[in-house]
Amino acid sequence: MATLLVRHITRYRYRRPVSFGEHRMMFRPRESYDQKLLESRLIISPQPVELRHVQDVFGNCVSVARFNGKANELVFHSEALLEHEPADVPADADHGVYPLDYHEDDLPDLASSIERRCPDPDGEIDNWARGFAQAYGGDGPLRILEAMTRSIYREFRYTRRLEAGLQAPLDTLRQRSGACRDFALLMMEGARALGFAARFVSGYIHCAPTAGHVGGGHTHAWVRAYLPACGWVEFDPTNGIVGGRDLIRVAIARDPRQALPLHGSWFGAPGDFIDMTVDVDVQVVGQSAAARRVA
Repeated sequence: MATLLVRHITRYRYRRPVSFGEHRMMFRPRESYDQKLLESRLIISPQPVELRHVQDVFGNCVSVARFNGKANELVFHSEALLEHEPADVPADADHGVYPLDYHEDDLPDLASSIERRCPDPDGEIDNWARGFAQAYGGDGPLRILEAMTRSIYREFRYTRRLEAGLQAPLDTLRQRSGACRDFALLMMEGARALGFAARFVSGYIHCAPTAGHVGGGHTHAWVRAYLPACGWVEFDPTNGIVGGRDLIRVAIARDPRQALPLHGSWFGAPGDFIDMTVDVDVQVVGQSAAARRVA
């Protein structure tokens, strides 16, 4: 069980002082059996006149800031200390058959995560996804999603993109390139095309020197899918990861637009905006007390 320190700094710069509207932040890691939040703090400059914390419809923690006055820089500095002990994918996760047979009691809650959201008029995503089902369906549902994850990892080119917006899944499929959120959206649509309940996850990745991961230095995105045998399982097509190792969940949503790490408004002349920078650093700062007792 590692103790991780996550530092996330987003900075907006303007040529002259501007005023700011409401800003909504998703920086706080979600607490679960595999990640326990020990401490967190949020520093905003200029200091907001109001800062409140709410939970959205998915149970994500959202901070909402309101401002008064003007400034030529707006900075959000979040720090979180957490114990991270991702469980391995359960041994029985590959049990079951494909096509999936979700329990009738679960279907009302999973329905919105099965429904397709992006256009696919000629069935290109359908055909791409069905290829994995045809090749690996006999090995169980987990094997299909593993193959899809690792196919994107091996065959698509990762590109870092900080500007807002999503690339259409069809464009990602045709171009064989995209940012982590583009890969996550494509895989989510592919999984849903096969009848899986799948959700978008926004968070952070720990890029250990020997891990060879990409996506560090800023927020990261991946997918989780619901398997009848074991529940929700993480899939990171950007790095070929199956399971939660090195992945720190912050927000889970049906649609990527519901899991934006930070969004808000400002008021000034169109040419006032200079740039936005994002700096994320995830470090191992030691073992938890529980892990030390076992060691």
